[in-house]
Amino acid sequence: MEEWQVEELTLNMGPQHPATHGVLRLELHTDGELVKSVVPHIGYMHRCFEKHAENLSYDQIIPFVDRLDYLGALNSEYAYVMGVEKMLGLTEKIPPRIELIRILTAELNRIASHLLAIGTYGIDLGAVTAFLWCFRDREHILSMLEWVSGARMLYNYFWVGGLYYDLPPGFTDRCREFVQYFAPKIREMEGLLSENPIFVQRTANVGVLPLATAINYGVTGPALRASGLRWDLRKADAYGFYPQLDFEVPMGKGLMGTVGDCWDRYWVRMEEIKQSCRLVAQAAELLDKKYPGGGDFDPRALCPSKIRPEMPEYYVRAENPRGELGFFFVTQPKKDVPLRVKARGPSFSNLSVLPELCRDVPVADVVAIVGSLDIVLCEIDR
Repeated sequence: MEEWQVEELTLNMGPQHPATHGVLRLELHTDGELVKSVVPHIGYMHRCFEKHAENLSYDQIIPFVDRLDYLGALNSEYAYVMGVEKMLGLTEKIPPRIELIRILTAELNRIASHLLAIGTYGIDLGAVTAFLWCFRDREHILSMLEWVSGARMLYNYFWVGGLYYDLPPGFTDRCREFVQYFAPKIREMEGLLSENPIFVQRTANVGVLPLATAINYGVTGPALRASGLRWDLRKADAYGFYPQLDFEVPMGKGLMGTVGDCWDRYWVRMEEIKQSCRLVAQAAELLDKKYPGGGDFDPRALCPSKIRPEMPEYYVRAENPRGELGFFFVTQPKKDVPLRVKARGPSFSNLSVLPELCRDVPVADVVAIVGSLDIVLCEIDR
């Protein structure tokens, strides 16, 4: 009997996800419909954030921070300004109202980011309705953030030592209205996806990321928590006003018995949206009752005109919607321009584990696995 010779085929896959159009190439080595290995090729964005940072003052860098993870820009700004404030010794001087406004707006931004992640993940797997519902509700948040900052995605709202502007009158009322409006919408979304037989079949027991592998690759954020580790910097290395607020850290539960699969990564983001709604409601309540604005309150009172840290180097980290975002600063004596600002983007580490997840899987599962990681290429090619 004649033996069939099987030849491995190399394919360039994509773009199959809105975040990979022209900026991520997946090189697949396939045996029929089975993927033997995946090599992600990056380097198409050329964001050049770190080179820009060598030629700008500390406050001028903030708009470039927005453009790293443009879906979670306020969370990125939070990490950056917190690092500069710690180098200047301003951390303990920041008024509680400013810290609460930062949390309020950052958590709204986190919800918007997770909605986009879930909506685009739905359309990756053919659930167009999920995409439309998520973008409908995300528009409410973007309009609110535009009201407070003047921009819809790239805000430049958090300043070193303060904020660009205080909250407009009625903003906290609008936040409470949104939380009340949004609660039944989350339940609708869960009914559409969480136990949908087709969605479960495409995601449960697919792309399983063991906890040890996640830790070895430096995976953080929802992808790490989905694998069973309750690690959230808002709790583990608490900063700002977070220690005084009540919220939980969701972890993967393994719908079909395996923790750390694509379904768990989706589910953790869905649960984090609920926790962010709790944080928004608490921050709005405290801002109204305990730390109201008005009078002589000036959100720019502590903003220095010249930022010249005396600390030679410093590393700060915060919980971005995709994981641990860190900035390593190397300063220059008596200069307001840093020698180096190294960004540690969570999407880079999260993408690096892709070859481990895509061994001996069907081609269709690669789409589900990439979407479940929720990467932002601007943050990877920084």
